[in-house]
Amino acid sequence: MWSGRSSFTSLVVGVFVVYVVHTCWVMYGIVYTRPCAGDANCIQPYLARRPKLQLSVYTTTRSSLGAENNVDLVLNVEDFDVESKFERTVNVSVPKKTRNNGTLYAYIFLHHAGILPWHDGKQVHLVSPLTTYMIPKPEEINLLTGESAAQQQIEADKKPSNALDEPVSHWRPRLTLNVMVDDFVFDGSSLPADVHRYMKMIQLGKTVHYLPILFIDQLSNRVKDLMMINRSTTELPLTVSYDKISLGRLRFWIHMQDAVYSLQQFGFSEKDADEIKGIFVDTNSYLLALTFSVAAFHLLFDFLAFKNDISFWQKKKSMIGMSTKAVLWRCFSTVVIFLFLLDEQTSLLVLIPTGIGAAIELWKVKKALKMTVAWRGLRPMFQFGTCSESEKMTEKYDTQAMKYLSYLLYPLCVGGAVYSLLNIKYKSWYSWLINSFVNGVYAFGFLFMLPQLFVNYKMKSVAHLPWKAFTYKAFNTFIDDVFAFIITMPTSHRLACFRDDVVFLVYLYQRWLYPVDKSRVNEYGESYE
Repeated sequence: MWSGRSSFTSLVVGVFVVYVVHTCWVMYGIVYTRPCAGDANCIQPYLARRPKLQLSVYTTTRSSLGAENNVDLVLNVEDFDVESKFERTVNVSVPKKTRNNGTLYAYIFLHHAGILPWHDGKQVHLVSPLTTYMIPKPEEINLLTGESAAQQQIEADKKPSNALDEPVSHWRPRLTLNVMVDDFVFDGSSLPADVHRYMKMIQLGKTVHYLPILFIDQLSNRVKDLMMINRSTTELPLTVSYDKISLGRLRFWIHMQDAVYSLQQFGFSEKDADEIKGIFVDTNSYLLALTFSVAAFHLLFDFLAFKNDISFWQKKKSMIGMSTKAVLWRCFSTVVIFLFLLDEQTSLLVLIPTGIGAAIELWKVKKALKMTVAWRGLRPMFQFGTCSESEKMTEKYDTQAMKYLSYLLYPLCVGGAVYSLLNIKYKSWYSWLINSFVNGVYAFGFLFMLPQLFVNYKMKSVAHLPWKAFTYKAFNTFIDDVFAFIITMPTSHRLACFRDDVVFLVYLYQRWLYPVDKSRVNEYGESYE
């Protein structure tokens, strides 16, 4: 049996190693492009001729632009230098159609200086929507007075009854542009597919040139920056920023944008995709590489922890040395945290593992209750001797520890719930209830882990604990510390990551203090003697 478990774990680790090596190879293929070796079939960069360029940004309500009619010029950069970085903020007039829940597009042209883009045969352009549709965030109110922040400021400002149910236009206040500045000579027979769709080729004499590669960085558009468009809005600010980009970074950015788009096609919301964007936009290259590595190991340890935890509880025949109340608490706290993250519309990167963990904890509670009921005599009374005495001692120490903790825990939780009801605004009574529970879980959750530590101390043994699952969970706990600074999550959930570090260090100390010998019952309820 041990050999079977070991071979399965080795298989999983082997598949993981192959996956990591394959990912590194794919990433290398993205950032490295093989240049053209000879003169035949080579595509030269038009920017190498150092043309005088001009950057123009227009807005219109039409998704396709046939002529220069019905467009507004919002930015014109003459003598545009592709090597010079800049950022400018302009005010954009919002048409009536856009104010009535419509869309507004930006057309970005890179063309020769002194020539209108419609008359320039060597111009390149891209189109990007300046608006997106989102359901407004529910307004938070004081549950006792019914007063919201908006009502306190403007009593007369009232929203339609369906404002929270229908998506409305939101303004994207940022437009980030890039031009690939590398004088790179492409091989026409092996053009990268990702860059090819951004390229426009022209024939100059006997040589084929590609015009400047213009790119719009959609990853920089974050949900937190969106502004809801009202019918009274006539002008909105737009920050246009430009920076040069290398070929390797351009290809990587294209792949990341395609990945985010694919996630949205698979059902990820704008907010979930925004969390992915934040990983790429808000972190530097080195931290980004670390994030990829950490995420891969997090996935591996999550799987191994779940697998070993389930295997441990499947083979367990009694609750000797295990705190039943600690198991119940872990189940309750995990379910509450899952409901809290669901109510806060947290990223699926955090929500999905928490949901899986909650399902496993519910199954463990069912298993623990069955074993407890069996010990109390609802099964044939064949358990006796040392096993029965050990279970009695475990239950006694478990109850004793919870009695001491209740004196501190319950008054603090009730007081915190009352304080939040009086001073903090919530979306609904359900939101207040979940927040009150989760604040108790986060703030005092480590106290409910103490009964297991107390049982270990009294029994002077840790042989009854699932140490394989604990080890994998410990690795994930330290990995979560890294994610706490990268992925957007509630502050209380972020602090809880560091709380778990302290608890595991205490478990490690007990592991060192109470070494396992062959006379003690192991994690499968068996003894070697």
